[in-house]
Amino acid sequence: MRHTEFWARLDHALGTESSRSWAELYVIGELGSRTVVEALHAGVSPKQVWAAVWRVLDLPDSER
Repeated sequence: MRHTEFWARLDHALGTESSRSWAELYVIGELGSRTVVEALHAGVSPKQVWAAVWRVLDLPDSER
């Protein structure tokens, strides 16, 4: 998964107006107690970050 696909999926899940703020503020334990932005900047793959986001947000299987 590319970063652009990751951000498109997050925009779809949370809305374009709040997805970036959420990604900067919400800490996910599965990502080493980092935010989405911190994890991506640390080199965690977008696919791995999306899997964690998918679980945290309890999104449907179709969004996996």
